[in-house]
Amino acid sequence: MRALAGATFAALTCFVSPVFSPPAAAAELPAIKASTKNAVPACTTPGRLMAFLKNRNSKLPARYDGLATEYMRHGEELGIRWDYAFFQMMLETGNLTYTGDVKADQNNFAGLGATGGGARGEKFADISTGVRAHLQHVRMYGGEKIDNPVAVRTKNIQEWGVLDDWQKSIKTDITFKHLAKKWAPTSRNYSRDIAGIADAFTDGACKDADPQPELVTAAREGRAANVTLAKVETTSVAPAGKGAEIAKQAIAEARASGDMPVRTGLGAGDLVKAAVVTAPVAPSGPSPNVKILNATPEDAAISNGLPPDSDTAKIDTASFTSQAAAVTVNKGKAPAAKTANCKVWTASYGGAKAIIIKAAAAGATNYTVLDVNEGAEKKEAEAYISAYAKGGETVGEFGSSTQALDKAFELCPEG
Repeated sequence: MRALAGATFAALTCFVSPVFSPPAAAAELPAIKASTKNAVPACTTPGRLMAFLKNRNSKLPARYDGLATEYMRHGEELGIRWDYAFFQMMLETGNLTYTGDVKADQNNFAGLGATGGGARGEKFADISTGVRAHLQHVRMYGGEKIDNPVAVRTKNIQEWGVLDDWQKSIKTDITFKHLAKKWAPTSRNYSRDIAGIADAFTDGACKDADPQPELVTAAREGRAANVTLAKVETTSVAPAGKGAEIAKQAIAEARASGDMPVRTGLGAGDLVKAAVVTAPVAPSGPSPNVKILNATPEDAAISNGLPPDSDTAKIDTASFTSQAAAVTVNKGKAPAAKTANCKVWTASYGGAKAIIIKAAAAGATNYTVLDVNEGAEKKEAEAYISAYAKGGETVGEFGSSTQALDKAFELCPEG
């Protein structure tokens, strides 16, 4: 980190300047705090980020293989745009070549405490701790108080009120561009360089198939939180008709509303009990968002383990980030529907091909039509089964979601 907490800018200038030199207009950076309107893009996954990083540092030691996973893990928990923090890490460390005062064994990914003149800054016990220290520091810049911060530098800046007047002077959401000007006040290019890295990722690795989709699950593993289901009054349910037609309509509506982004990892969370993200968590990365296509409002409650007339409840599933899952409750409007013996779901990793995954849960058979990327069909199917459909199996591969849906409703007519 420069000036306030980082390594000297000169130490990295010769390395990064030839690579990251987009026009000044590109240096528009997002707000630090994540939100529904400021989410980490769905294509930004640990697998793609590591592929991107390794393309820039072919000698990257194997010890860093889980680095992007830790950025996603801690970043989601802290509710910030961890993707731009990752890009900042690439800039600060010279793609983890460590050509400045900070050395690799410090696990210091933002030069915290390295103020120049040979001052190496802080050292953290392991990669995960170092990542958390960096992200806490970024969140502090965003205007949030950090309780029990990992880094001494973060603790001191908070206690001394170094950023208080600066933060009060900003009347909008604090962005990474604001951060850049304060973090590296002597650099004219810091903001532009971060934007250049982000643009390079968006134009490259972001468009490629995720080489390790299972890392998304790993990033969210072992965390739990209470999510309150919102009560939504309704006066109607899906019209009767051929299952595939209802499915196509549901998918079209989801895509039109933005609920099904182009590249996202989706998962049927209540097919298997798993941990969820810890609040506060902003919607980011591949956010599970599976749609059951034949559920009445009461079925939706039942499938989440609730009584049919529940207004709210707590769930335990990997399907939801900070976007609270809405369960439609039509209390008092109709009797509880009988739970079907099979159901049809849709999920997607963003590809054009599709696989049907069959799995049993709660006394019913679930058929998930999973969109997969060509060349990664097996890996993405295995990742989905491991995370969301324990004991499941693939029962067919298809050229499109429509073909797969037709087959799914043939296997499950009641769906």
